[in-house]
Amino acid sequence: MNKKFKIKKFSGDIVDFDVDKLIRSLKNAKTDDALIEKIVAEVENQLYDGITTKKIYQMAYKILKSKKGICASRYKLKKAIMELGPSGFPFEKFVGEILKREGFKTEVGVIVQGYCVTHEIDVVAKNDTHHYMVECKYHNRQGRVNDVKIPLYIQSRFLDIDKQCKIKEGQNSKFHQGWIYTNTRFTSDAVDYAKCAGLKLVSWDYPLNNSLKKTINKYGLFPITSMSTLTRKEKSKLLDKGIVLCKDLCENRDIIKEVVFDRSKYKKIIEDMESLCETSNIQ
Repeated sequence: MNKKFKIKKFSGDIVDFDVDKLIRSLKNAKTDDALIEKIVAEVENQLYDGITTKKIYQMAYKILKSKKGICASRYKLKKAIMELGPSGFPFEKFVGEILKREGFKTEVGVIVQGYCVTHEIDVVAKNDTHHYMVECKYHNRQGRVNDVKIPLYIQSRFLDIDKQCKIKEGQNSKFHQGWIYTNTRFTSDAVDYAKCAGLKLVSWDYPLNNSLKKTINKYGLFPITSMSTLTRKEKSKLLDKGIVLCKDLCENRDIIKEVVFDRSKYKKIIEDMESLCETSNIQ
């Protein structure tokens, strides 16, 4: 393709179409080279100036879903996390599961007394030597970013709790650091402030080698919302029952019969689920 097409990102920015970025995203979904070549050819054939990244994603996803469902499930990971809402609680549980895979003991939704006020902490993560306060900033729409007000607010909560810990005799659960996880992005000011204040930030693509995207793919922690064989209503029912990860579904297979009434779908759902669960068992 010789012509450079301008595409519109979720943020509204206009950039050149980057075929290598499309190829990388398809490779991350474990798509084979022949299918990648077919998808790239079809996408390039339909490009025009001003086309949105959402439209490009939809074209690629449609082909993947029709040709190789398991790859489609992996490919829609970012969108799948945004479908965990709207409450944000499934995302907190999701982050807790990630931290478990990284060797922490975790609790979700913990009430802690600060010096001035009481705080509800999204996730508490502990190992043998450290104790972390983890806050989750969940967004169910693309293009939403977390500006500097977010780490400023979290740091003030951390300091209030830390002050109470210091004056309470026999305190053995002092928080050593505040962490913030988000499924979107942080602004540069937010990152700069966090570095200065000693907060740890994790977003969809930050830090480069330990981002949310990298960690999910590393441990294969796919949410049930990534399954292309389930309808939105079926996913919602499973989330209401506390089933967030595909591995949760693998461990509670009978629950499928409680939310899926189309018996003809069972085989495909099981195949989709087992493929994603198999990935999640890879350490």
